[in-house]
Amino acid sequence: MSRAIVVHRTGGPEVLEPSEHDPGDPGAGQARVRVHAAGVNFIDVYFRTGAYPRPLPFVAGLEGAGVVEAVGSGVAQLGPGDRVAWASAPGSYAEVLVAPAGQLVKLPAAVPEEIAAAAMLQGMTAHYLVHALRTPRAGEVALVHAAAGGTGLLLVQMLVRAGLRVIGTCSTEAKAALAREAGAERIVRYDREDVAAAVRDHTNGRGVDVVYDGVGRSTFDASLASLRPRGLVALFGQSSGPVPPFDLQRLNSGGSLVVTRPSLAHFVATREELELRAGEVLSAVAAGSLRVRIGAEFALADAADAHRALESRTTTGKLVLRCA
Repeated sequence: MSRAIVVHRTGGPEVLEPSEHDPGDPGAGQARVRVHAAGVNFIDVYFRTGAYPRPLPFVAGLEGAGVVEAVGSGVAQLGPGDRVAWASAPGSYAEVLVAPAGQLVKLPAAVPEEIAAAAMLQGMTAHYLVHALRTPRAGEVALVHAAAGGTGLLLVQMLVRAGLRVIGTCSTEAKAALAREAGAERIVRYDREDVAAAVRDHTNGRGVDVVYDGVGRSTFDASLASLRPRGLVALFGQSSGPVPPFDLQRLNSGGSLVVTRPSLAHFVATREELELRAGEVLSAVAAGSLRVRIGAEFALADAADAHRALESRTTTGKLVLRCA
C-alpha cells in the first residue's frame, strides 16, 4: 500500500497526516504516476487551513514530478516510463498519484524530477505574470516583493531577461544576495526601510511601472504607493493574509492605478497554453538560462515541517517533498 499526506480536518500543519492511500488504477483519460517529488506552495496552505474550501478528506498538494506507471483508455500522448511533471493535480503529496493525463507534461531529459517539481507552478506563474498579464517593455521598472522566494527569484530572472530593471524587497542580507544574483539592481530591506520611499528615491520620484505582490496584506499599501500614474499591481498571492477591503477612490487619487488578482489556472486553461508555458519554463531550465533554487527538501512524512518552514517566511527558493 502506498502512502500519502491526507487532510481529515482543516487547521495548522499538524493536520498533515501520513496515511496509507492507494488512488487505484487510472480511468479513461488518466495516468497513474509514481511521484518522485512534490512542490510545496502557499496554495497548499490555503487548502489546509480551509481558506480555500475543499471537501474532506483530501490528499494535499498540487504540484510534482515522477514517472508514469500506467495509463487509462484514450491516453495516447503518454505511456509507462515517461517522465512527467504537473502544476495542478490534487493529491500530489503522495507516493502514487492518479491524475488527468491532460494536466501532465513530459520532461526534457536534462531536467531532474526534483527540479521540475520546484519549477512548474512557480515557473509558470512567473511566466504568465511577465509575458501574458501585460506586455513587458525594455527599460521599465518592476517591484518584486519577496524577491528571494521561489516565485520571486524566477520573476526577477524573467523580468531581467525581458529587459526590465528590477527592485526587490526582502528581509535579510542572505536573501538580498540571492535576489541580486538573480538580477535585481536594488534591494529594499523592508525590515529597515520604507519601501515606497526607497522606490521613489531609486526612480527619481517617478515610481515603478508594475508591482508583483504575492504577499498581500502587509505589502499592499506600499505596492500602491510605489506605482507611477497608470501603473499596475499584480496581486497574485496573500502569504501575509488577504488584503482588507479598500476605497477604490485610492486608485484614482494615485493616478488611475490598476489592481488585478490573477490566477495561474486562467492562464493555462487550455492544453495549448499549458504546453506553451511549461515548455518555455522547462526548456529554459534545461538550457541553464533559468535557475531554480531548492531552498530545502523534506521527506514526505515531514510535510507538516515543510509547511511550518514555508509559513515562517524565513525560507528562500522552493521547498520540495521527497516522495520516492
